[in-house]
Amino acid sequence: MEPPPIVTAASSRLAEYTRLCAPLANPGWMSDGSVQHRGATGGSPCYAWTRKVKGKTVCVALSQEQYEWLKRAIANWHTVQQTLRKLRRLSREELFGSLPNPRRRKRLGKRVLGLV
Repeated sequence: MEPPPIVTAASSRLAEYTRLCAPLANPGWMSDGSVQHRGATGGSPCYAWTRKVKGKTVCVALSQEQYEWLKRAIANWHTVQQTLRKLRRLSREELFGSLPNPRRRKRLGKRVLGLV
C-alpha cells in the first residue's frame, strides 16, 4: 500500500491557482458600469446603463434586450475581477511564504501583505 502524497502549502496554492485560472480562458462578454431598470415612464419601460468615463458619470438609455445583455456582461466582469483578486492574494502568499525575506524588526501583518 502506497502512502498518501504529501501536500505542501505551495502545492495546494498552485492547485488553487490553476483551478482559478481555468474559467478565465473564456469569460464571455464583459462590461463595466451598472444597469438599472427604472420602471415604466410614460407607458414604456426605461432601462439605463451608467459608468464612469474620465471621472464623469455617463448614462445611456437602453432597450430591454440591451439591458439583459449588459446585465450578463457586467456579471461576467465582476466574476473576473473577483477571480483576479483571489489570484493576486495567492500570488502574494506564495511570494512571502516560499521565498526568503530580508531581516525585519517585526513581522509583516496580513493587512500589509494584502492577505486580508
